[in-house]
Amino acid sequence: MTGATGLIGQSVCARLAADGHVVVGASRGRHPSSFGAVSQWVRVDFGQADAPEAWLPHLHGVDAVVNCVGVLQDNAREDTGAAHASGAAALFRACAAAGVRRVVHFSAIGVDRHQASAFSASKLEGDRALMALDLDWVILRPSVVLGGPVFGASALIRGLAALPVLPVMPDTGPLQVVALEDVAETVALLVRPDSPARVALELAGPERLSFAEVVALHRAWLGWRPARPLALPGWAAGLLYRLGDLAGLLGWRPPLRSTARREIRHGAVGDPEPWTRITGIRPRSLAESLRLRPATVQDRWFAGLYCIKPVLFVVLVLFWTLTAVISLTTGFGNGLELMHRAQTGALAGPGVVAGALADGAIGLAIAWRPTARRGLWAAIALSCFYIVTGSLLLPELWNEPLGPLLKIWPILVAHFVALAILDER
Repeated sequence: MTGATGLIGQSVCARLAADGHVVVGASRGRHPSSFGAVSQWVRVDFGQADAPEAWLPHLHGVDAVVNCVGVLQDNAREDTGAAHASGAAALFRACAAAGVRRVVHFSAIGVDRHQASAFSASKLEGDRALMALDLDWVILRPSVVLGGPVFGASALIRGLAALPVLPVMPDTGPLQVVALEDVAETVALLVRPDSPARVALELAGPERLSFAEVVALHRAWLGWRPARPLALPGWAAGLLYRLGDLAGLLGWRPPLRSTARREIRHGAVGDPEPWTRITGIRPRSLAESLRLRPATVQDRWFAGLYCIKPVLFVVLVLFWTLTAVISLTTGFGNGLELMHRAQTGALAGPGVVAGALADGAIGLAIAWRPTARRGLWAAIALSCFYIVTGSLLLPELWNEPLGPLLKIWPILVAHFVALAILDER
């Protein structure tokens, strides 16, 4: 199972393990905990595994491969061409060389009809690479997948459902959302060696809904009154997409990016009839899926925190970087005065500069997703250092009206909250 740590991959792994399969999970990062449905982990990065030889050692004893790898947009950490095309093609050729005939491959709905971005174009390229091989392949093209776990667009839907006002994005097409449980059940059926092969199936729900209707159904599921819709003007929507692209350049993976803007214009719709005919699965409606999975306090917490998370990280980044800038410019004299009050002597100037540089480094570390966790811990450590040194050298700061030492405590709590909600999946 490639993409075994993703939204679809995790659920498919659990479903296959429940059927008695031994699941080998492939991950590009560190191996997750051994607890769970995956019996063994191998570390392979699609961005580097562009030749069959990179996969062959991992295919011994494997009866079937399920490829769930997918990324929305190119950034510093992800490459759509490698993930969907060259890396996937190398895996498929390795399957042919190793005698692994059954390959279930996840694509995306509509890629055979239009390629609005590098995402859909690379997905189609990967599909064609698989179809060209003499394998028992199955290509699944799901619409927006919704279930208990959330990531990307599904997480965004939960987050928007928590807002008292529903922002309605312009130029969004209809959606035939599909239940995650139905997707996992489909893989469980089609991974069998005697199941139909050499088919491409669209996994789409039975009804067409607008994005606003999907959010409204989730808000009702969470137990909240309907939200007032607010149609966003084109310039405001464009600004959100550009901010998402900026976050992507910093290694974050927000669902609102320019790729999403181009893809969502076409919607995510398809014909589920061949899927039902081949598998016997009747895709459930969104309302039916939600009724079968009552909302919990965890769901409401996640929804409420979703839109707070980016605000919190922006505030923390600005707090540390602006503190550094102020300390080196307009506030430098005040910093020197404070250091002289602490009787630091010749170390006053270097101390202010060192503190400013440390603050700036922390702000940049929090902004860059691969170092965000270390940046948050460094911020906590530096804040504790400020509390200790301030208490020893200038204990009167505890009694000042503006409370410079007292205010560090809520700042500390904000960093612990950021650590708690840092993970995306």
